[in-house]
Formats: sequence, C-alpha cells, structure tokens
Amino acid sequence: MIGILGGMGTQAGLDFCNKLAIQYRGKIDQDYPLFFLYNKSNIPGRPESIGKSTGKLSNRFGNISSKKKYKKVLKSLVEGCKKLEKASCKFIVIPCNTAHYWYEDLQKKIKIPIINMPKEVFNYTKRKCKKNSKIGLLATEGTLKTKVYDKIFNKNYELCFPNTKLQKQSVNKTIKDVKMGNVKRAAKKIQPAINYLIKKKCKKIILGCTELPIAIFAFKSINAVKSSKIFLDPNLILANAAMKKYKN
Repeated sequence: MIGILGGMGTQAGLDFCNKLAIQYRGKIDQDYPLFFLYNKSNIPGRPESIGKSTGKLSNRFGNISSKKKYKKVLKSLVEGCKKLEKASCKFIVIPCNTAHYWYEDLQKKIKIPIINMPKEVFNYTKRKCKKNSKIGLLATEGTLKTKVYDKIFNKNYELCFPNTKLQKQSVNKTIKDVKMGNVKRAAKKIQPAINYLIKKKCKKIILGCTELPIAIFAFKSINAVKSSKIFLDPNLILANAAMKKYKN
C-alpha cells in the first residue's frame, strides 16, 4: 500500500491522488492501487518555519526560534509518517516540495522508505533534457531559500528563477489563490512568471510547488499534463515513481 502524507496543501494531496488513479485506472475497483491518504493539514507552515541559512541541522538556523520552528515541523511530519507506517504502508510519498527540506532528518526517524520528490524530478529531467540546459523553477520562497532543487540540479543544469517582484506578485499570490480555492484567478496570475522564464530560454519549467500544476492544468485533461513540452509536474512524476515502486 502507498502511504501519502498530504495536507500541504490539501488540494495538492488530492491532486496527487487523482493523478495516481487516472494514470493507473483499473477495469474494476480491485485493479486500482491501494493507497492511504493522511491529510495532515495541521502541520505548521513550511516556508514560515525555515531558518535564514541552509547548512546542516547544527548550523542552518539564524537563531533559536528558527531551530524550534524547524523541529516543530519535523515532529509533525514524523507523527504523520509513523501513522502511515503503522497502517502497513510499503513506502511513503509527500506531495509537497518545500517539505523535502526536512527529508533527511525525517527519513532517519521512519523505518519505511520515503520517495524523494525532487530527486525523482531530477531523474526525469535527465531523460528529457541535455546536460547544462536551462531549467526554470517556480516554487515557494521556502523551497528557493533552502535550495531543495539547487543541491540536486546544479551539477548538471542551470536553474533559473523569477525575479523578486515576479516571485511576490505572481508565484506567491498564485499559490495563495489555489489554497483559497480561487483557481481561475491563480491561472492568470502565474502567467507573467512563466513568460519570464520562457524569455530566459528555459527548456523546461519545474512546477516546484504542488499548488502550481493545479493553477496551470485545472481546466485541462491529464493528457495535456503528460504531453506538456515545457512544464515538469512533480506530482505527476511522483505518482509514476510511486507506482513503479508499488509494482515491484
């Protein structure tokens, strides 16, 4: 059984489940994959719980308050994963990019594997893009600050980001709108950031916050997501990685 730690946000977790089910439809109910979604929406805000620096746990925090916030999120993530572990899940997926800042410390406390979403996106990108290509990244400020993707991509690709104004006016507001359920407005707000990265000649754009695919593909079919020539959807990539592990 696939363990899904959701709630970061709730719509993103449901989007993952939907993609998992649509991608691997069965002819009857019993053919669909077994999965357990724990919508743990009370996990403290991830971007708000990130310290100023990004080194190892012992020195990544700018102050004691930041360290406490980090540990508070980690504790909540561990509680969620342990419930999935006790439910006899074979492994866990977390449909939240920013949460992977806690990945290493979280995996140490959980006995079953946790699939690393950014690594799966990297592995997929290697199959689709030539080395040293420009890859755009749209994500929360927390994901950008902690360099969750940079650490994996930088040796092989040149990551590009929106400027500060677009991050605040386009990306951040799009994510907020999706969480509030205003997807139509979100779809319009993200476009300037997308145009900026296309003008930078990015070969692909990673939708590095799981709210972003909802904004961009909300009114399109799953085939549009799969056939996109520019966007990389971490939720879809994670769903495929989860099914590969599920079948083994």
